[in-house]
Amino acid sequence: MDWHVLLNKARLGGRSAKDESGRTAFLRDHDKIIFSGAFRRLARKTQVHPLATNDHVHNRLTHSLEVSCVGRTLGIRAGERLHSKHLLPDTISATDFGDIVQSACLAHDIGNPPFGHTGERAIRAWFQERGQHFLDLLPTRQQSDLTFFEGNAQGFRILTKSEYHQYDDGMRLTYATLATFLKYPWLSADASESNKPGKYSAFVSEASAFQEVATATGLRELSPGRYCRHPLAFLMEAADDFCYAIIDLEDGLEMDLLHWDEVYALLQPALPDTREVSELIHSDLRDGRKAALLRGKIIERFIEAGVEAFVANHERLLLGRMEGDLISHCEPAVRDVVENAKQLARSKVFEHPRKIELEIGAFEVMGALLDGLIEAAVSHARNSARNYRHERIIDLIGRHSFPDNLEQLPEQERIYQCIMRALDFLAGMTDNYATYLAKQFSGMAETRY
Repeated sequence: MDWHVLLNKARLGGRSAKDESGRTAFLRDHDKIIFSGAFRRLARKTQVHPLATNDHVHNRLTHSLEVSCVGRTLGIRAGERLHSKHLLPDTISATDFGDIVQSACLAHDIGNPPFGHTGERAIRAWFQERGQHFLDLLPTRQQSDLTFFEGNAQGFRILTKSEYHQYDDGMRLTYATLATFLKYPWLSADASESNKPGKYSAFVSEASAFQEVATATGLRELSPGRYCRHPLAFLMEAADDFCYAIIDLEDGLEMDLLHWDEVYALLQPALPDTREVSELIHSDLRDGRKAALLRGKIIERFIEAGVEAFVANHERLLLGRMEGDLISHCEPAVRDVVENAKQLARSKVFEHPRKIELEIGAFEVMGALLDGLIEAAVSHARNSARNYRHERIIDLIGRHSFPDNLEQLPEQERIYQCIMRALDFLAGMTDNYATYLAKQFSGMAETRY
């Protein structure tokens, strides 16, 4: 692959890029994402604990902003290192790397449904169980979008179809940013053949946009329908993992789910052996404060290791032959700290009884919403006998938000498109609104003003 093509500035749909004074095409991507409603709603979406009442605990918005900061630095430093080795064309700047990775990082969780990964599982379970009869109306390739519903693919749908210019290339981001966003560059129907079953970055409904992005950026096709990652996607993924490794532990300390001694013991191998760090560790500051003050030093070490791994594997990245993620190629101390931190969070933060209780409730919330939304969507697609409840649900989703050419499509395709639009509506909800609306659907909610 070639950096000139990989950093294609043109926008989805073949639109020419616009560079303004002090604002490149890639910075325009960043701004479009920041100002979008889909991004703003991340403020009320689960990061670790659903419906957290502690304002110091991260949500998807604060997490995405932090990941974007780390991603920007990773991108700029990687670009600078490649320039110093004369491995980048002069027409490409290090800040281009930083802007693209930052934009992709901002958007990396934009497709998460209410309650995060629990919401994803709830949607999959509903279609495999209560909603099975709706699957029978669709071909196998479209069924896979539903039985393996994936927030990454919903994010690509938001960026390319449902936000801003609906059904007309969405946010109209640059090809480079969209390709960097594609963490798993294949469709749902091909996910079971990948090395991470169930993970993919595009629904069948966005197959043409996916193909357009892959072709425009010159991604190498590994097998029919499956492509290698854009090299900068490895930096986006590393930024996300670096933040998870630290932030989940900070949240665990904030919520009294973890003890400082175990967190420090885990992080210590990646900390610099300096007097400043030693004094901080043995100070009388509260544990959460210690973690916050050490955060910068840990992330700096992570970034250095990530840049080293990226530059060392530059040739493999351009050949599309990079094995594993970037962190697996980092120095052992950093690699082990990140993995051990994720393991500690999984065992003690993710498995806390309060989180489990709320996740069980989340399944009921999502199920109640899907019962109403999908039945109404299919009724709308079939233009069947008028059902007042269905009609009001379609009004709630927004009649204008369905494809304009719906009437011209074959019935099977109409059903698929209407189901996907209903899922757009559901996936866009915040945790709070989903909980409220599920109660409202059952007639148990208080009046909202």
